[in-house]
Amino acid sequence: MRLSLSTLVALLPFYLEAVAAQGSSGNGKTTRYWDCCKPSCGWPKKSNGNSPVQTCDKNDRALNDGGNTKSGCDNGGNAFMCSSQSPWAVNETVAYGWAAVNIAGSNEASWCCACYELTFTSGPVQGKKLIVQATNTGGDLGNNHFDLAIPGGGVGLFNACTNQYGAPSNGWGDRYGGIHSKSDCSGFPAALKAGCNFRFDWFKGADNPSVSFRQVACPAAITAKSGCTRNNDAINETPTGDRTVPTWTP
Repeated sequence: MRLSLSTLVALLPFYLEAVAAQGSSGNGKTTRYWDCCKPSCGWPKKSNGNSPVQTCDKNDRALNDGGNTKSGCDNGGNAFMCSSQSPWAVNETVAYGWAAVNIAGSNEASWCCACYELTFTSGPVQGKKLIVQATNTGGDLGNNHFDLAIPGGGVGLFNACTNQYGAPSNGWGDRYGGIHSKSDCSGFPAALKAGCNFRFDWFKGADNPSVSFRQVACPAAITAKSGCTRNNDAINETPTGDRTVPTWTP
């Protein structure tokens, strides 16, 4: 059956709406970081939601400031990443966490506080899934790049961990890539040890595995910790599941 040009033009808006409703998807890359800085999506009005990502003071206590406190990466700042936004295993093949994100053809307003299901396609975690909420934007990230927030993953460009926790001047381990073994986690602040161990337990010490990804509604267990929920846009953004999901241990 052939459709006339006028019919095709009339159907185009419905086609575009259907495509948009699928949200972002594709293939991408991962790296890792934990710089302790206030995440970019922690500032007001970065997403289409009503509240920014929760940040914490130097003592890891939640700030109720509407996102207006200066970043701990800036001189005199007192807003930092919260340790509660460390990744955790839900079961043997699924985990939850957060990431700095750059999606090709998109922008920060579209990805701040959005969630993405990452399916690892290489390395020892191939086939496992990590659902992350975008809480940050990296100026040094490429397209379809997810910089996973994992304590001990390296501070990268910025370092507030020395200010917050007394970490070495380049953070723990290498500035890019972080520590090298699970035993290094033993010297971490108590609040970050579980997230540090995650990298060598569930994540199996994977080194920047590739992924396929798709945008999904955030698990309620993630938004309960971050405090940020998007209003509906490309997809239905209503959080799913329980607000409390315990850490899985083998």
